[in-house]
Amino acid sequence: MPLRKKVEALSKTGLWLTASLMLAGCTLTNTTEEQTTAGDGAPELMVHYIDAGQADATLFEFGDYTMLIDAGDWNAIDVIDYLEAQDISQIDIAVGTHPDADHIGQLAEVIEQFDVSEVWMSGNISTSDTFINALEAIDASDAAYVEPRAGEEYELGPLEIDVLYPEEITGESNAESIALKLSYGETGFIFTGDAGVQQEQEMIDSRADLDAEVLQLGHHGSNTSTSRAFLKAVSPEVVIYSAGAGNPYGHPHAEVIASAENTGADVFGTDVNGTIIVQTDGETLKVIPAEAGTPVEGENRCLDINIASQAELDQIDGIGEVLASEIIEERPFENLDELTIVDGIGVGKVEAIKAQGLACIGG
Repeated sequence: MPLRKKVEALSKTGLWLTASLMLAGCTLTNTTEEQTTAGDGAPELMVHYIDAGQADATLFEFGDYTMLIDAGDWNAIDVIDYLEAQDISQIDIAVGTHPDADHIGQLAEVIEQFDVSEVWMSGNISTSDTFINALEAIDASDAAYVEPRAGEEYELGPLEIDVLYPEEITGESNAESIALKLSYGETGFIFTGDAGVQQEQEMIDSRADLDAEVLQLGHHGSNTSTSRAFLKAVSPEVVIYSAGAGNPYGHPHAEVIASAENTGADVFGTDVNGTIIVQTDGETLKVIPAEAGTPVEGENRCLDINIASQAELDQIDGIGEVLASEIIEERPFENLDELTIVDGIGVGKVEAIKAQGLACIGG
């Protein structure tokens, strides 16, 4: 019997949007003796880390199965174009790790243009048109809607999927990104969306099996994610990040790249290498970058406070979560001095922010 889930999101016009999402018809199965495992004549897996600029999108393709983790930015069609170029017609699972527009930007179009069987989302909501459009697309489709939780295990053909995070949600959309370990035979891949170092530590403390051959750096290589402890727990052979060339956030951050390289892992980034394909039969893997090049550590570019996320504003000393949220409420700003209109930020704090040399207007 289908279950019906009501998801309410407050739109920018102040109206309540209620989308009725169907949680039914799952294509995933629990582990059984009949399930084929990679290495037992299973097809080769191709994992496409799509060059989507300062956004995320990764396609898993093997045999008749496809899975998409995140769907690029809202103001582009590059993910759609890439899927069409790969002759993709159906997607078994489309995952939106969290509601940010650089992760679910083209999710509505994916659902509308391809035969999507299931959509996975964290359950956190956003007031953005991008999020609302995604909900409406799910509601208008035949796709089942799933909110995976830590500890759950699924299989898609020979691909094993372990949910690492979140166990529950509280409204912290970045922190509570869906984190997954996907195993194909002996080859594991980990994705954590924009989850931060605190959430990574919770994954470590949960004693989940985090060992994996390929790790995508959290939050585009930001220093808010991918702690040394997490790198040690995963112990990857290959590290990949998705970031736009010359992005205003300085992604990937220098210390994160240095930490990844210090583990002995090979590091690739979409800003330098374009789309990166990892090919595996479940035992060995091969990395095929579209372009040759060595990832460059992020420069100390300034952080445009008019477009920075709450987590990125948190990088500025003296801001914190509360002030970051209030800055987002009050922007745009013409100059840094206007920050004094934010309750809790005085002239002295503005001068301290300027002295750090991190915050700016317009990059």
